[in-house]
Amino acid sequence: MPPRLSSPYGLRPPKSATTPMKSGSPALQAPPLSEFYDSRTRTQHLLQPRHKTSPLIWCGAVVCVVFSLLLILAGVITLIIFLVVKPRNPSLDLTAASLNTIYIDSSTYLNSDFTFLANFSNPNHKIDFTFEYLGVELYFHDRIIAVQAVQPFAQRTGESRLESVHMVTSEVSLLPGLALQLQQQVRSNSVVYSIRGTFKVKASLGAGHFSYWIYPRCDVELSAPPNGVLVAKRCRMKS
Repeated sequence: MPPRLSSPYGLRPPKSATTPMKSGSPALQAPPLSEFYDSRTRTQHLLQPRHKTSPLIWCGAVVCVVFSLLLILAGVITLIIFLVVKPRNPSLDLTAASLNTIYIDSSTYLNSDFTFLANFSNPNHKIDFTFEYLGVELYFHDRIIAVQAVQPFAQRTGESRLESVHMVTSEVSLLPGLALQLQQQVRSNSVVYSIRGTFKVKASLGAGHFSYWIYPRCDVELSAPPNGVLVAKRCRMKS
């Protein structure tokens, strides 16, 4: 006879195998197939090979790196030139001035004749300047009373240049308070004007050059006309 297969429980199955499940007890159920397929899909996505980086992206990255290095190199060169050359702005000074006329018509309309001699200087030893635009304005307090343009010119290193600037005021309306204050200054033999400039300057160093704006300002005190002369001055430069 063939040998019988014995179970670990003997010849009879265990009670749990034959005893029917009571109603109300939880039943063991297999996981749904949807969860199995979702897990399998996620695993496949993780195992997929990554896409290679596009050559265009690599080229763009290389261009950005090269451009950044060029910017850094240009900054270092500019710093070295600045430390070696030590550039300075051109300077403006007044050497003389004359106030020939001040006349206030109808108590508020100003007529004036004012001339000053401007001294433009280039304090640099290695940089040449070209004044491409020169505009001059004359103020009494914050009221502009005359404008004048100066012809452009070039200035080499260490040079100075004198320019006569004639400012004529014709029928410029003043507020009654300003007109009264100007009349009081004339009577006290001390007239205060403000000269403000707007200059476009091109600086040249060898083959390189760059342009920028400067804004000189001079406050002057003059004696009363008709023989008004320069009594005091204070000039400064802004860029």
